[in-house]
Amino acid sequence: MPISSMTGFARFQGRESEASWTWEVKSVNGRGLDIRCRVPQGLESLDVAVRDRVAKRLRRGNLQIGLTVTRERVQGGYRVNREVLDHLLSLVPEVSQRLPDVAPPRVDGLLALRGVIEQVEAEEDEDMSRAFETAILAGFDAALAELAAVRDAEGGRLAVVLADQLTAIDGLCEKAAALAATQPDAIRDRMREQVAALLDAAPELPEERLVQEAALLAAKADVREELDRLWAHMAAARDLMTQDGAIGRKLDFLCQELNREVNTLCSKSSDMELTNIGLDLKTAVEQMREQVQNIE
Repeated sequence: MPISSMTGFARFQGRESEASWTWEVKSVNGRGLDIRCRVPQGLESLDVAVRDRVAKRLRRGNLQIGLTVTRERVQGGYRVNREVLDHLLSLVPEVSQRLPDVAPPRVDGLLALRGVIEQVEAEEDEDMSRAFETAILAGFDAALAELAAVRDAEGGRLAVVLADQLTAIDGLCEKAAALAATQPDAIRDRMREQVAALLDAAPELPEERLVQEAALLAAKADVREELDRLWAHMAAARDLMTQDGAIGRKLDFLCQELNREVNTLCSKSSDMELTNIGLDLKTAVEQMREQVQNIE
């Protein structure tokens, strides 16, 4: 599908050996490709591989990627931290001297102090560790594929909305062109009045100057050039929507150009009906630009 959205969510769960894991990937609008990846301690090496996979699949969007791993049973055992225990035992005489009425410390009390007993993780076999990471990355590939599918589906819906908006803008331009075609007589009458006013104010003005003034007034009131550019920009937008790849930035630029032409049309208009059409055009272009912000 040519158009892809930048918004989407995917979740994928898996299991390997005696652990289960879950990937969650959330994507929202962004100017570029911004990746924030959170993985459990001990699996930091996955960060580079995840970013590389995303960069190959997506062009734009702010992505939040999270991995949670749950081990079903604790492997390994416990050990006494002799350094901590020796330090505590060295303090016993001093404590006994200061507090002679207090009973001496018991073994179970010393072992219960924080840091004396440490949990020891069993060392994983290198091949098992590599297989575990491979399975997790395969799960991320599945989550990323699901996210891309969601973004493509949303892009398909956006394509329909944009096509309707372009049709609406095209219809407003047709109305503006039809109205502009009926304006020559009104423009001519207005020019006659203004020329007469100029002659009354400065009867010595040469005829060439009057012709120049008349030409300037006619050019100022003519909106055909703006309408031609509007149609050209809309044709470019329709062409972009048939292309593959990231087109969001280009469509956003075209929306800026459409808005510029509509502003010029409104500033040239001396007719209330044409001005109202220009305002409707401005609203339609702004609505289109809001949708374009979601496109990759």
